[in-house]
Order: sequence, then structure tokens, then C-alpha cells
Amino acid sequence: MTYLEFNRFCAALPATTHCVQWGDSHVWKVGGKVFAIGGWGKNDEPGFTFKASELNYNILQDQPGYRPAPYLASRGMKWIQRYQAAGNSDDKLKYYLEASHRIVSSGLSKKKQRELGLARPHE
Repeated sequence: MTYLEFNRFCAALPATTHCVQWGDSHVWKVGGKVFAIGGWGKNDEPGFTFKASELNYNILQDQPGYRPAPYLASRGMKWIQRYQAAGNSDDKLKYYLEASHRIVSSGLSKKKQRELGLARPHE
């Protein structure tokens, strides 16, 4: 996945905003909270960082091409970085980016979720 493809994918998720910060990284937020970062790659290969569930974090941290995210995981946060595309499908990355968006969205207040159109109809 290129940074352009990453940005297009994240832009298609509900209620997202984009900014460039932290050393020219593509930072994607929902409700003002970061859910994905495109940048901090290794060896000129794009790096993609996302928040992970406890289970996905435990699975991915030892998988080839994935690692606990620099800076974030060292502070106890469950963030993973895909730093190497070889052998790792973009569909799998999209799944994890969507999951990160869902995790961060669900952590927003119910009021904020409603304002952004993210709340389920019965909530």
C-alpha cells in the first residue's frame, strides 16, 4: 500500500480528518483522536501505524513485518506498526485500519458519536 492508497482508504471511513504532523506523517483522526498514522517507515518502505485490540496486538507483535509501534507501544499503548509489506496483504492492513477506527470511535463520548453520525440508531 502506498501513502496515497492509505490516505484514500482512511478518507473513506466515517467522520475522519487528516493532518500532516510528526515529521511529515499522514495522521488520521476520528473525533479528534488518532486512529492511524502513515509514516515512520523503515528502509524507505511505507510504515502504517494503528491502534489494535488486545488480541490483535498480541498476535501481530510477533508477526513478520509488524512490530509494536515505536514511541506509542513503549508507553504501554496497544499500537502496532506494519513496517514491511512483503508477505502482508493490503486487505489485512485495511481490516486493521477499520478496526482501529472502530476502537477509537467507540471510545468517544456518546454525544460526540451522535454529532459525528457514528452512533447506532438505538443509542
